[in-house]
Amino acid sequence: MLFSSVNFLYYFLPAVILIYFLAPKKLKNLVLLAASLFFYFYGEPIYVLLMIFTCLSGYIHGILIEKAKNTKYSKVPLISSIIISLGLLAFFKYSDFFLSTVNGVFGSHISLLGIALPIGISFYTFQVLSYTIDVYNLKVAAQKNILKFSTYISLFPQLIAGPIVRYSTIEKSLTERKTTLEDFAKGATRFVIGLGKKIIIANSLAELANSIQSMPTQTVLGYWILAIAFMFQAYFDFSGYSDMAIGLGKIFGFDFLENFQYPFISKSISEFWRRWHMSLGQWFRDYVYIPMGGSRVGKFRWVLNVLVVWLLTGLWHGANWNFVIWGLYLAIFLILEKFIYGKYLEKTPSIIRTLTTFIILMFSFIIFNSESVSQIIVNIGGMFGAGKIAATSTETIYYLISYLALIIMAFIGSTPIIKNLVEKIKSNAKGEKTLNFLQPVFIAVVMLLCTGYLIDGSFNPFLYFRF
Repeated sequence: MLFSSVNFLYYFLPAVILIYFLAPKKLKNLVLLAASLFFYFYGEPIYVLLMIFTCLSGYIHGILIEKAKNTKYSKVPLISSIIISLGLLAFFKYSDFFLSTVNGVFGSHISLLGIALPIGISFYTFQVLSYTIDVYNLKVAAQKNILKFSTYISLFPQLIAGPIVRYSTIEKSLTERKTTLEDFAKGATRFVIGLGKKIIIANSLAELANSIQSMPTQTVLGYWILAIAFMFQAYFDFSGYSDMAIGLGKIFGFDFLENFQYPFISKSISEFWRRWHMSLGQWFRDYVYIPMGGSRVGKFRWVLNVLVVWLLTGLWHGANWNFVIWGLYLAIFLILEKFIYGKYLEKTPSIIRTLTTFIILMFSFIIFNSESVSQIIVNIGGMFGAGKIAATSTETIYYLISYLALIIMAFIGSTPIIKNLVEKIKSNAKGEKTLNFLQPVFIAVVMLLCTGYLIDGSFNPFLYFRF
């Protein structure tokens, strides 16, 4: 069940909200757990058993880790938790990738398992790992209440699309939380804005990308439009889902951390990753990069740390070689940034630094979106006229003109321009009063537009299926 679906928006969510706020305080976690398991069951009935097992495994290991602390067996339950969590992730997500790679390298014909990927397994696996590692490091106490812990792991607002929520972030909220009318309004507003980003902008950009790819004759301009379209589609899809998750969390009394912070205004690749999918970057920083020594090591070891982290980051996004290449591509630019061109880049005007970073990132999204190494070569080569393709065509110009307003909207929406304008208007009483009146109208219009798109059966791809 997708957030951007009629069933979720007009059946599931209203029913859950009604039952949740009618339920007494002591039953609210039970309502959320039941709703979350149903939410998962609706999409993948058999894999709800995997979710239940994951909750039980994380719960039991947390208690065992706490009990074994300061004994000679202190690391045993932690290692057990890591092996089970990563083992399940590897089996369900990477089995066929491993087998197909073996077949390709050795010319063998091992049959692929054809295992369906449990939606959100990359997210909830990392949440279990962060919890058990934090219990081991005495950063949090083990949760003794199975209901509270299971609610944390399976919480449907962030179950399938993040952000990766750490136990320490919502530990207190699992026991004591409340939702004021203001919180509800803020959460609903954030959710609708995220829904609009996903349905109105991301889905429309996906239609543009599909149209360009379906053209009988490709052009240089078409490949550039495709690169820009997917880059913005990925941003508005991913950040839109994060906005919806954060908004839903607010409605139910949870404060999830921000996950995107205008990444395309970054002046370097390192800054970009501090702004893009922040919960994932912070997870790899705290649980992989720093334990490996971080930046407190020699140059060679630091380079190795960066390559390992980004190799894993790429693999986290999907079981395909394009994701591995994507991760290593960004790692190489981080290394070059630190040792070669970073000091020169800092001396250039801000706009040049931002534009340079934007172009580097655009090529990274081409890699991210390609299904094979050969397709990466074709897509990038096409941008420079490889294969002697035409610079443009009547059909390409038609699509560019038709979607130009959308591309401009996406560009503006990916920057803090609108946010800064709103804050400036709010700086005086009259402006704030006007915005307070217009905001509900704007949210209602966005909701109506989204509903219209969904009822019309518009293209509604789900990028998170690969996670």
